[in-house]
Amino acid sequence: MKHANFVFLKSALSTLGSHLQTSQVVDWIKEQNEAVSLKIEKVDFTDLEQWNFDSLAGSLRHESGRFFSIDGIRTKTNWGGVPEWDQPIINQPEVGYLGFITKEIDGILHFLTQAKIEPGNVNYVQLSPTLQATRSNYSQVHKGKKPAYLEYFQLAESSQILLDQLQSEQGARFLKKRNRNIIILVDVDIPVYENFIWLTLGQLKSLMQYDNMVNMDTRTVISGISYGSLNAEIIDFFNFLEQKKSDTLNTLKKAFLKSVLIEDRAINSLEKIITFLTYLKSIYDLEVTKTPLSKLVDWEITESDIHHKDNKFFKIIAVNVEIGNREVVKWSQPMVEPSQEGLCAFVCKEINGLLHFAVQAKLECGNHDIIEFAPTVQCLTGNYRYTLEGSLPFLEFVLSAPSQSIYFDTLQSEEGGRFFREQNRNMIVIAGDEVTIDLPPNFIWMTLNQLNTFLMFNNYLNIQARSLIAAISFI
Repeated sequence: MKHANFVFLKSALSTLGSHLQTSQVVDWIKEQNEAVSLKIEKVDFTDLEQWNFDSLAGSLRHESGRFFSIDGIRTKTNWGGVPEWDQPIINQPEVGYLGFITKEIDGILHFLTQAKIEPGNVNYVQLSPTLQATRSNYSQVHKGKKPAYLEYFQLAESSQILLDQLQSEQGARFLKKRNRNIIILVDVDIPVYENFIWLTLGQLKSLMQYDNMVNMDTRTVISGISYGSLNAEIIDFFNFLEQKKSDTLNTLKKAFLKSVLIEDRAINSLEKIITFLTYLKSIYDLEVTKTPLSKLVDWEITESDIHHKDNKFFKIIAVNVEIGNREVVKWSQPMVEPSQEGLCAFVCKEINGLLHFAVQAKLECGNHDIIEFAPTVQCLTGNYRYTLEGSLPFLEFVLSAPSQSIYFDTLQSEEGGRFFREQNRNMIVIAGDEVTIDLPPNFIWMTLNQLNTFLMFNNYLNIQARSLIAAISFI
């Protein structure tokens, strides 16, 4: 096990922060909410400042040509039962920063976490990374202030970088969008501004048990953390000692710890998983062509939104925003508003003495490389409550799971800078004999250690899968 892996694991096993206890963080977030003035108003597109429909490009875009645009696309594919469809999509080709500064305090790695307000957040203030900025933001296209702590990331030496990945965003809403997920280590005292706080990794994971407390950007960054590998006998020994001392670690959390640290015993080898995904990418096609918003089939543009004719999926709206503590305190922008709450769930099962995850290979129109690994169940664009019985593998199993089989069940927000009050039910459900080892087509069993291995590389796990992985606690 590398030193960095050990440092991360030690922090993940610590829920005692050096500054605030986890329960006090909840009160601190409430105080941050009360301290910030906020005004968000839905408006007509003509009321957006510096945003216009570009008749030549057929898009809704900022007059600077930066930030992002709302484009129309036509998708053709031989995947699934819908071979062709039109839709609006967010086109934001810039690679932004999603980054944490970390520091060892009292021997435990702490993450400098920001209480950040976003216009689309359900509850306004959520826990975000130290730095959360697009290239347009940190290059000050908006003529506002530079984001706090930006220079620490720009000047970081390779020896300081603990994690550095390019990871995708929502493939059904963004066109090939990626962000640089980065964690750096400092060993000097740095200023801690009023809306920032040091938290352990264990605290961040504990806070994910609350609805809409930890934002999507925090979840994607910490999902990429690797804890290394250990011999099964060593893990069993330490679990035995922990059981003798206290009952802090329950059986399920011990099982997840084994699944993340043991690299053998998996029912499928890494080579077999790569072949599984490579084969699917070789036989399925994804053709995406830009289409003017006004020409999208089944979509209608009104004064205040762009919506599907059946009011399904999502719509594009316009908002004016005023927030007291941002780099820019007043601005306008388009946002994506969902038509319903979604569901993302992993089904897990013990195989060969190790928890395995039923992982779905999923094609989405905005994917950078056609197919990514997704949760067992992912229902975001349709209403899962009215899905035809038997049409979606594992959906009925997840929704009817008894409480003792549910490890995780909370509402988690999508990224509040682009999505207006979108929250999805996130679940992890443990299966027994009622789920067999045989899986439907396009599904494969993977251990948490294997999922973490693929997270070290770009564009393998989608953001919904990463969000769920981030929530897994070992203590």
